[in-house]
Amino acid sequence: MIGPQGSYASGLLGGDATAERERLGGIQDSVDGFTRQTLVGLGLAPDWTCLELGAGAGSVARWLAGYCTAGSVQAVDIDTALLGPADDPRLTVRRADITDASFRPGRFDLVHARFVLCHLPDRDAVLARAVSWLRPGGLLLVTDPYQLPAEDSPFPSVTRLMSAYEAAHVAVGADLTWSRRVPALLARAGLRDIGFAARPGCLGNGPGDRWRPLVDGAAHRMIGSGMVGRADMDAFHADLADPGFVDIPQITLAVWGRLPTP
Repeated sequence: MIGPQGSYASGLLGGDATAERERLGGIQDSVDGFTRQTLVGLGLAPDWTCLELGAGAGSVARWLAGYCTAGSVQAVDIDTALLGPADDPRLTVRRADITDASFRPGRFDLVHARFVLCHLPDRDAVLARAVSWLRPGGLLLVTDPYQLPAEDSPFPSVTRLMSAYEAAHVAVGADLTWSRRVPALLARAGLRDIGFAARPGCLGNGPGDRWRPLVDGAAHRMIGSGMVGRADMDAFHADLADPGFVDIPQITLAVWGRLPTP
């Protein structure tokens, strides 16, 4: 079975720890600021108890532990190798499978999942259970990608690679457009104050690019399946060196809701 953020998506990488560390580093560099800004804007308080689902390499969990100085953070992943040991007394690292119906982590002021749920075949059921892990007044924040249509790209290399990239995810049970459903799912689960924010993802644009490690990490699967060839990868790398190469293949969508108080 494929495991959460560091590990659910790592099925595309064939278990290559170096590639997975690079992939997670690229995500953290690109999205951590957006995540922190969203959480602070939603009223994150120093005394909150927090649950980080699919903690990956741990950047959000460690930041939460540093922010919630009078609270606590539980960081959960099916594979904690890249997360490492808890180096803050407020942070607990737990190895567990969030898709297991017997997983009952407790009740929290904040439940946060980033680039996790879209990789799970039973994503809707896990999201529904996550609502039950909130205290009254608690906040559930889900951040996942929304893949834009590959055929709309102005670059042939992006059209080919992004089509293959999405197909490779579909092949392992992921859905890169599921995030659009999350606001309705949260509302139907009984949460209120539903809101959302978006951040476009940058491909190319010199040092602003975050997509090379993601595409390179999935290259072996895409090439092995015949979805793209080595020539397509070479064309993509050549385009990255062009200062005029910039595209938006994906949007990061953050969606939240609160459990009403009695």
